[in-house]
Amino acid sequence: MTRLRVVNLGLPKSGTTTVRQALEASGLRMVDHKIHKALTSRADIAGDYVGYVMYDSYFATGDPLAKLEEFDGFGEISVLRAGRPAYPQMDAAVIEAIARHHPGVRFVASWRDPAALSNSMLKWNNLVARITRNSVPGLPVGYGEKDHERIAWIEAHYNFLDTIFGGDEIFCRVDVADEDAPRLLGRHIGRDIGWWGMANKNHADDEDDDSDAA
Repeated sequence: MTRLRVVNLGLPKSGTTTVRQALEASGLRMVDHKIHKALTSRADIAGDYVGYVMYDSYFATGDPLAKLEEFDGFGEISVLRAGRPAYPQMDAAVIEAIARHHPGVRFVASWRDPAALSNSMLKWNNLVARITRNSVPGLPVGYGEKDHERIAWIEAHYNFLDTIFGGDEIFCRVDVADEDAPRLLGRHIGRDIGWWGMANKNHADDEDDDSDAA
């Protein structure tokens, strides 16, 4: 039987934590953003970040998930620390390699209204400052501080995903505010979704939240 793997390609603040917790409640072994030592038996990835491990594996073996066999699914996969941005969800080569090496994969993209997502980014710690001073895909250094720049970047990312998948059934965009989201997600991965809610809330604006370091 082909193994089910689930990879979330959504941006930070889009509801990645909600999707991750929903998938965990449905029986998948998930990892989100950082691989804490308690989650893995591999010393070579313990304490590292999912995005970095994906790129290490991709360039070493061609398979971005080669060092991540312990996990069924991946929540927040981008990382932006110490001037080292890594956004696998914006890299067509990495996405294609995952699909090629793992025929049972299902890609999802947690999604929120771009204006609301941009506002949540602004209110989350120093995320906008870090995006602005680092070159991330689609936002060269110096861009991203203005709301319209972030919104354009957000819209471009999800349009990019729609384009590269071209309606392929292995991909599904999930609007986390849609009351039908758990049913659509469950149908996409072939499992009942046992929990749905608002996780990692941004208390500054009472909105859904994600990683504090991506």
